[in-house]
Amino acid sequence: MQRLALAIFLVAALALLAATVMAALGQWSWVSLTVYFQGQPVPEAGMYAQIGLTVLAVGLCFFLPSNRRIMQLENSHRSFSIGMRDVARAYHAVHAADRAQTFKLSSEFDAVRERLAYLRDHPDLSMLEPSLLEVAAQMSHISRELATVYADDKIARARGFLEQRQQEIELFNSRLEQAKAISNELKHWVHEIELEESVAAAQLDRLRGEMQEIMPELGLETTVRTDPTALDNTIVDLQPKAAE
Repeated sequence: MQRLALAIFLVAALALLAATVMAALGQWSWVSLTVYFQGQPVPEAGMYAQIGLTVLAVGLCFFLPSNRRIMQLENSHRSFSIGMRDVARAYHAVHAADRAQTFKLSSEFDAVRERLAYLRDHPDLSMLEPSLLEVAAQMSHISRELATVYADDKIARARGFLEQRQQEIELFNSRLEQAKAISNELKHWVHEIELEESVAAAQLDRLRGEMQEIMPELGLETTVRTDPTALDNTIVDLQPKAAE
């Protein structure tokens, strides 16, 4: 559309220039135009308007070459972008094949030729220009060391190792949670046992106090001694009290 508009403008400017020249030579008549300025009609206003419009159109024609160069730059940039996308797509395909260890030749010429043949036989890249395929093949040959380092089998082994480590960590975490639960249960159990023991000891002390108060009234005397074989290390000997 830009090219069509430029062509139409150029034809119109040439036609207007030809009409003005013919009118100046007396072959054609000038454009008739009625113009009033400050209430007074301007004589030969059509001639002035035609000459001014012709000068303007011819002057604008000098800017057409620069506009044409801009359009060429835009087209070349667009073509360059399309070409770079195609090169990137071809390089991605050949680099993936290189990572899969598809190519076996080691010399530079044979390696590039082998990659170029692969790209030409590729169903999605066979329609690209040979120059683009050659650039992609050369780029793949330059990055062959990178493809060797990040080969598919090496990446698969690394992924497998990381997955195994992840499973081990998950198993360790589950066992750790189980151990925490058992530890909390044992702590609660020990706390309950200690509480029961303290309650039993308090009851035993209270019972001893009550027995010490009751025995003199029954006429019995108590002798307390320590026995290491006894359960609570205390033995009470009861002696009958003489009758009064």
